[in-house]
Amino acid sequence: MLLLLFYLGNEIYGLDSSQVVEIIPRVNLRQLYQVPDYVAGLFNYREKFVPVVDLCQLIQNKPSLSCLSTRIIIVNYPTSTNCVQYLGLMAEKVTDTLQTNLTWNDTNNSTYKSWGKLIREEQETIQLLTVESLFPEPEQNWLLEGASQK
Repeated sequence: MLLLLFYLGNEIYGLDSSQVVEIIPRVNLRQLYQVPDYVAGLFNYREKFVPVVDLCQLIQNKPSLSCLSTRIIIVNYPTSTNCVQYLGLMAEKVTDTLQTNLTWNDTNNSTYKSWGKLIREEQETIQLLTVESLFPEPEQNWLLEGASQK
């Protein structure tokens, strides 16, 4: 499995690259009101409105740094109706990948709850995230279906 590596603060995370559509620089986002703090905004991507979630805000309760290596990771996010919606994930230091022998079956361990498995690679401990488990289902519906109606 090829992992896309990124940071949230000083912690390193990995995401299965098969879920990634594209990595883009930070763009100007349309601010949304009366949404959770971790929703950074909305932008037009390939003629679709895409919500952007600031992973630093979601996981560490502080906004992503405004650096050149802070990027928006466009991912396919399967919805409850089995159609795929784009979702933007903002993260810091989105610059590396890692080839690993893991399969997703190796990462499905309930002791790690929704955030995924921890793996050790050389001197680093990498937290694996799965896109599908970032939000509870009601929040998924609100975030993704609400964006598609805008």
